[in-house]
Amino acid sequence: MNLSFDNTEVAFAHKSNRDLKKAYRLFQTFNYPFLVNNGPKLANLALSLRLPIKGIIKNTLFAQFCGGESISESYISARQLHENGIGAILDYSVEGEGTEEDFILSYAELQKVIHEAANKPEYPIAVFKCTAIANFKMLEECTEAIRASKEVSFSENIKYNEFNTRMKGLCQLAYKNNVKLLVDAEETWIQDAIDEITYEYMALYNKDTAVVYNTIQLYRKGRIADMQKRIETARQRGYKMAFKLVRGAYMEKESERARDWGYDNPIQDSKQDTDDDYDAAIKLCFDNRDVVSICAGTHNEKSSLILAKLLKNSDIEKNDDRFWFAQLYGMSDHISYNLAASGYNVAKYLPYGPIREVLPYLSRRAQENSSVKGQAGRELSLIQSELKRRKLDI
Repeated sequence: MNLSFDNTEVAFAHKSNRDLKKAYRLFQTFNYPFLVNNGPKLANLALSLRLPIKGIIKNTLFAQFCGGESISESYISARQLHENGIGAILDYSVEGEGTEEDFILSYAELQKVIHEAANKPEYPIAVFKCTAIANFKMLEECTEAIRASKEVSFSENIKYNEFNTRMKGLCQLAYKNNVKLLVDAEETWIQDAIDEITYEYMALYNKDTAVVYNTIQLYRKGRIADMQKRIETARQRGYKMAFKLVRGAYMEKESERARDWGYDNPIQDSKQDTDDDYDAAIKLCFDNRDVVSICAGTHNEKSSLILAKLLKNSDIEKNDDRFWFAQLYGMSDHISYNLAASGYNVAKYLPYGPIREVLPYLSRRAQENSSVKGQAGRELSLIQSELKRRKLDI
């Protein structure tokens, strides 16, 4: 079939008339700034007061963007995705307080995620954030040392050793079970420490195939040059380089910190610069496909089409395991389902966790969709088109 992201019949075939109308009403609420900015806070307060609103949250915002409160509960959503040719990326989205107890609990949960991915075809990929298993301040100090080229022995840092043990444990478990493992990107002032340890284990476990993936945020300046350097290192040392490409998630926080601390803003000067670098990164990875695998995490239609056309024009199988597309659950179904229907490798990030603990994640999704450059307008127009095609009233 010819790939088109305007085919709403394919995009929403998995949704009943009732579910489609519910999604439309939800995305409409993102047009109300008060609800977006204060809704999650009020919800958290109501839950603290034990008011009976859990069911309301679970059947609306949570149902749209999350799989369930646990791995087992999320399986229903994962199975539905799988039936439509889409994989699920279990994303443990609980944001703890950063205590040692939190790290131990998160590490145990992430091990369960990898085991689940190893045993069920619904889960082709696993993912985690380093701050789920590591002290933020320690990562910040290590990043400062790396940037200053200081002769620092991380092995003497107890918190770093604990992080290193957990990091190796997850990468090794993924390797033994042949599970792709995405290491998510975070704030620039801790990212260098994350990068270095991720590339270290990439060199160890990516000898024959891509297992460990590092995430590149293309709204940052200088990422293309760094990717070129990493690719060349991998080629020289004889292992596979693997990237997850995203535009980025911390723009306002990054810009504000750069301004307050008096250093150059690491974020691109314009959205066009970000878009240009993202598409250049896709091309760079494709041109080096002898050693590079990628997961293109994007809700951008143009970028998705660029990778799809590169595969088609080069007579590369659409389901070549070196190339994956990824979107967030509950968003951009017109991209995910149409790509999958055309035979490409597609996966959806499927967040899960107790409702109260994932409220920060849900808040970010609401804010993202309500922004001027967000998704709500596009999502609404697509759903409206499908409602019209089905001859249903809004």
